[in-house]
Amino acid sequence: MIETSPSSPRGETALRAIAMPADANPHGDIFGGWLLSQMDLAGSSIATRRAHGRVVTIAVTEMIFHKPVFIGDEVTCYAEIAKSGRTSITVSIESWVRRARGADAEEIKVTAGLFTYVAVDPDRKPRALP
Repeated sequence: MIETSPSSPRGETALRAIAMPADANPHGDIFGGWLLSQMDLAGSSIATRRAHGRVVTIAVTEMIFHKPVFIGDEVTCYAEIAKSGRTSITVSIESWVRRARGADAEEIKVTAGLFTYVAVDPDRKPRALP
């Protein structure tokens, strides 16, 4: 279960990106799919380190969109391992945005999700975690 109201990000910084016009609808809202893909990249970087090699995404078991992301927002994904199994790694990921630049930048939690990855060998078959 994802905690819905922390006052600061949990986990390590796994990815940072600026939301651009190509990632938005005509009203300036960033597509949920773009944000989901950023979170998947962030989670896979954490899972790859834990697995000491290649991983594949097998599930997004929980995803919550708290607030919209807008063009120009600095999006930061924070990730931490929630659980490790024999071949799988579940990563809790939060996305926060910075809406203003400088010392008075407002940080807002916009999404949270649970992503599960499986370690795979060169033949793309599941392999045991080290």
